[in-house]
Amino acid sequence: MNNIQIPEDNSLESIKIREKIIRDFYREWKEQNPSQRKYNVSLKEYINIRMVSIVETSEHAAKTYLSTIAVLQLDAILTGARKVSIKKTKPGNKNQQPFERMMIMEYELAYIGKIKMTVGIRRRTHEKVQYCITAIQSI
Repeated sequence: MNNIQIPEDNSLESIKIREKIIRDFYREWKEQNPSQRKYNVSLKEYINIRMVSIVETSEHAAKTYLSTIAVLQLDAILTGARKVSIKKTKPGNKNQQPFERMMIMEYELAYIGKIKMTVGIRRRTHEKVQYCITAIQSI
């Protein structure tokens, strides 16, 4: 993943390139983290990475350059984000169906600003699953 050029404009082609960068990054991350989870200091619980993490994040974060850059700081965000609120799942959203609630977490990232990480809370098991990561545009 070193020395990759991330396009900064918002053309459809650039979005597709960023989507691939994010998917490749997650694939490498999963190889380096066989447990596919990181301990969150604030929650004192593990946050897991699942297929829905990759699908949602690559679709949403790829829309902007800053969000794409933010995803590449996955370890820091997973371990350092703090809970801001808990919301209901969106009715009719197929990807949110396995979750009973969605936790909104934030993390301050140097040179980028505030990062929003959505974490799904699974029904019954209450397993925490990273759902989406995006940069909150502060400009």
